[in-house]
Amino acid sequence: MILADFITVTPIGLYCIYGDFYLDPQQPVKEAVVSHAHGDHAIGGSQNVYSTAATATFMKHRYRKFAAVDFFTKSYHESFKIKEVTITFYSAGHILGSAQVLMEYMGVKYLYTGDYKIEPDSTCEPFEFVEADVLITESTFANPETKHPSAIAEIKKLNNTSSNIMLGAYALGKSQRIIQLLNEYCPTKNIMVHHSIMPFVKIYEDYGVKVGHYKMYDRKVMKNNQEHQVYIVPPMVFHSYHKAINVVRAFASGWKNLQQQNGISLYISDHADWDAILETIEQVKPKQVWTLHGDGKQLKEYFKDKLEVKILN
Repeated sequence: MILADFITVTPIGLYCIYGDFYLDPQQPVKEAVVSHAHGDHAIGGSQNVYSTAATATFMKHRYRKFAAVDFFTKSYHESFKIKEVTITFYSAGHILGSAQVLMEYMGVKYLYTGDYKIEPDSTCEPFEFVEADVLITESTFANPETKHPSAIAEIKKLNNTSSNIMLGAYALGKSQRIIQLLNEYCPTKNIMVHHSIMPFVKIYEDYGVKVGHYKMYDRKVMKNNQEHQVYIVPPMVFHSYHKAINVVRAFASGWKNLQQQNGISLYISDHADWDAILETIEQVKPKQVWTLHGDGKQLKEYFKDKLEVKILN
């Protein structure tokens, strides 16, 4: 029997009363199961953190000694128990080390996707479809009008300009994917990376991910070469240099509002769009879908009379 209160939304985050743990808590807790290392899912200060090894490494880099009291790192497909709940991680395809969390209790399987994407990305483990009774999915882009274009087609747009490009991208996950795509599809570009992004790139390489060629940003290089330089910067730097001269601006994101006022739109998202969410529901074959992060109203409408959709947030 599916327990309606198996996962509840609290001010601290998603709570599982039956295992007395939190999924991606927003405040330090005793038992935290962390799906991936982005700051809105992985905060420092919890006592026991259960995650993949890569997620733990990113958290230790970001929070240093405040990352957690203890890390319990688990491989994909390795099952472990917190109280009476059996937990297994499966790859989520979002960033390196990102995991879906399968929770089994009293014969019922609850699958928390965390953030995910199902299209290929050679900088992280591919998304894995897992059957479950309840699918707890992010619904960041759960809108029939949202269809992410091909990341390859998007990155190739940068070949249409010889001007220098200032490219905004999240330091963890997106930047490494962009470096890899540029190397593969924009071979004339010289890639330079902001110093704050470098440690994350190095961690990717330590885990065996080949992103290709890049250099630390050098102002002189950018100044002396008016063409073919791509400078990858984190969002804060991108937004603070809004009057940067002699560069074309681009920001890698699925959000429309981040594409405005830029020279080139670059719709490269690491989240599932409408079609990907439908495909995931089809493959997971859940009896119920619970939605988080974003708006589940359109999914509820789409599946009305066919499948129970519950909006958690």
